[in-house]
Amino acid sequence: MQTESTFLEDLKYQYKHGGMTVRLIFLNTAVFLIIQLLQVFSRLIGGEVDLYTASILTNVFTLSTNLDEFILRPWGLITSIFAHFSLWHMAMNMLFLYFSGKMFESIFDQKRLWYTYLIGGLAGGTLEILAHLIFPALQGAAVVIVGASGSIMAIFSAMAFYRPNIMVNLFGLIPLRLIWLAGIFILTDLLSLGLNDGTAHFAHLGGVVVGLLSVQNIYSSSNLINRVQMFGDRIISFFKNIFSSQHTLKKKKGGSTRSTQYRTDEEYNMDAKARQLKTDAILDKISKSGYESLTKTEKEFLFNQSKNG
Repeated sequence: MQTESTFLEDLKYQYKHGGMTVRLIFLNTAVFLIIQLLQVFSRLIGGEVDLYTASILTNVFTLSTNLDEFILRPWGLITSIFAHFSLWHMAMNMLFLYFSGKMFESIFDQKRLWYTYLIGGLAGGTLEILAHLIFPALQGAAVVIVGASGSIMAIFSAMAFYRPNIMVNLFGLIPLRLIWLAGIFILTDLLSLGLNDGTAHFAHLGGVVVGLLSVQNIYSSSNLINRVQMFGDRIISFFKNIFSSQHTLKKKKGGSTRSTQYRTDEEYNMDAKARQLKTDAILDKISKSGYESLTKTEKEFLFNQSKNG
């Protein structure tokens, strides 16, 4: 009983303090377990229940590349990027997500990771649909897309294009610049287009495009992720105001009145640029002299940056 309690406490701690990468892994795992439990239940019941459950899972958690079916089930564009039907598929994607996401969070904030994941997945799914509409060899094929690969490729590619010279060890043995590793993945997907290998290569490439665009003019409000993030913040703020009894920008507490401060896009981008420049300087210092050369203030700043979001 104590072991179970400790395990649950560890999970809660990881979810709370592990950052957006860990939360995304938790979300993908939760969806995977729901799918698996429903499949186990339906197999045990058998008959029409098994067929009905399979149909429901396909309709809810997969993206159809057939335009007519997509129009009837557009939510698959979102649900599919959190769903996996096989343990191996999920395990490999989550391993790649952990590697890419933690590296991403060491430079950018958690909110940016979330939006890069989301937009990368949406772009990947959209490109798959367009490819099946455009290319004759793909037309008429009943294909459904599932998995977080496009989203993860967006995160990984963003890091590769923003910090191309970061060194990683391929298979834990071969030192390689991050941009070269990304190039291997991209070339593999390009050369595999049109193959019936069960891999959504167009979705991967859609994620790559988002990753590239996400680091272009990164301090500008015209940047893809900055623009989506600001739009998302406004939507969240709008709904918060609807469900709140307070309809002004002032919040009263203990008889005093406090004004909620909102920054303009220009102020937000100036602050983001200043924080990013400081982060880059610290990372350059680490690459030259090692982590231990940082001052306490620099370590705290870098830690807070990775948790920001």
